[in-house]
Amino acid sequence: MRILISNLSQQPIYEQIVQQIRTMILQGELQEGAPLPSIRNLAKDLQISVITTKRAYEELEREGLIVTIASKGSFVAAQNKELLKERKLRIIEEKLIEVVKESRLLGLKEEEVQTMLEILFREVL
Repeated sequence: MRILISNLSQQPIYEQIVQQIRTMILQGELQEGAPLPSIRNLAKDLQISVITTKRAYEELEREGLIVTIASKGSFVAAQNKELLKERKLRIIEEKLIEVVKESRLLGLKEEEVQTMLEILFREVL
């Protein structure tokens, strides 16, 4: 599992971890039941505080994406397929909101953005 932390990001480190693990789970890179690194090992690998890693794992547990079993570790939780689809749709919506905001800042018209999206749908695998 590869997680990249940016010290230049405005986003707190624990949120960067949550976002990247969430994405790996939702995109199927981490399958149901897959073990996650221990809190200590991940903290060591990322050269961050154990408290930061623990906070990230707690957030992922609250979201129902991982489960932690005492003395065994943390694992990717079983996912309800409909719930998983809704979460993926939410991620797409969030990204599209950013596209709309940036488009407005640039003064692009809705039709121009739709044209770009249509081209990308045809060209991107």
